[in-house]
Amino acid sequence: MHAAFFLLLSASFARFLIRHPGEPRTPWIVALSVLLSLLYVLPHALPHALSQAPAARPPRQLLWLAAVVATWVVLVVLAPSFAWCSVPLLYTGLRTLPTRAALLLVTFLTGLVVVAQLRLSHGFDPTLVLAPPAVAAVATAVFVHTQRQTDRQRALIEDLVRTRRELAATERREGALAERQRLSMEIHDTLAQGLSSQRMLLQAADRTWESDPEAARRHVRTAADVAARGLAETRRFVDDLAPPQFDGGARLEDALRALAASGTAEGTGVPVLFHVDGVPVPLPDGVRAALLRIAQGALANVREHAGAATAALTLSYLGDQVVLDVADDGRGFAPDAPGAPTGPAGGRGHGLPAMRARVRQLGGSLTIESAPGEGTVVSACIPLEPQ
Repeated sequence: MHAAFFLLLSASFARFLIRHPGEPRTPWIVALSVLLSLLYVLPHALPHALSQAPAARPPRQLLWLAAVVATWVVLVVLAPSFAWCSVPLLYTGLRTLPTRAALLLVTFLTGLVVVAQLRLSHGFDPTLVLAPPAVAAVATAVFVHTQRQTDRQRALIEDLVRTRRELAATERREGALAERQRLSMEIHDTLAQGLSSQRMLLQAADRTWESDPEAARRHVRTAADVAARGLAETRRFVDDLAPPQFDGGARLEDALRALAASGTAEGTGVPVLFHVDGVPVPLPDGVRAALLRIAQGALANVREHAGAATAALTLSYLGDQVVLDVADDGRGFAPDAPGAPTGPAGGRGHGLPAMRARVRQLGGSLTIESAPGEGTVVSACIPLEPQ
């Protein structure tokens, strides 16, 4: 548009010099042409001035447009050929003024162009009367339509940005809740269980401190080992790493076998047997960590609530899924009874909710089979992606 304006201005100026050489009004034409050029480029040196909406334009922009139009009007009165510069000025007015004021300016410019063209013609020509208004109407309609589309797109973009901001806030809240749940599960399955074991071992050591000092020392050493494992769990928990049982690339069955052996060695009176069914396959880190935590939580419930004589861990590889069963021969409970406990054999803590949350995150399911006096079986089933 800027190039078109200066091209039309130069062409009009050249036409005047060719058609009217040496006329007294030539200095005025030269001065007004230079003034119009300077006025036209003035606001474009400050692009922020035209970046605002027409309704928010400062008064100096309106004064600038009035000065440009007034200079052009004087030029057209002195030399009608300068009427061709009205096309860029039309778009400049549409960009600068509100719609109604811009339409009035377009009407004025078009009328002046018609008068100027009739002055240049040697007789009456209907096209000179009808063509400029038709061209101005089409140009104005296209510009107004485009401007309205731009306004709608701007409003849509603002809505999208606002929606994205709201979605980001929602995701942050959901992330905070998920992290809170993860922290709760990790603390329950690591720190809380370790502290519970230490408490039981230290109570046993206190009971046998005088009658059997060697057994008391053995309980204290075992409690120290549990504390060391808890410290390792805590450090990895803070760093959000895998459980320490998987250090060195250990397999899940090795970690479960060590868990069963440590449960028996801690002197809690509940021997734990471990068995593997099927052909072991490599498991994702998330599946290994979840099954290990489930086994830890279930055995903690057996140790603290079931009153069982024995317990068993069974890891089954069934091709498209892996299943972990934790069974005990304790007192059991009725899972479907009203007011039933939330954990096996009377546990009302965070154990089962944490287990369910873990398997749900992996697309699996948790099943509890129990009856009063018949023990409990906790079964976690997690699907595997095909190899």
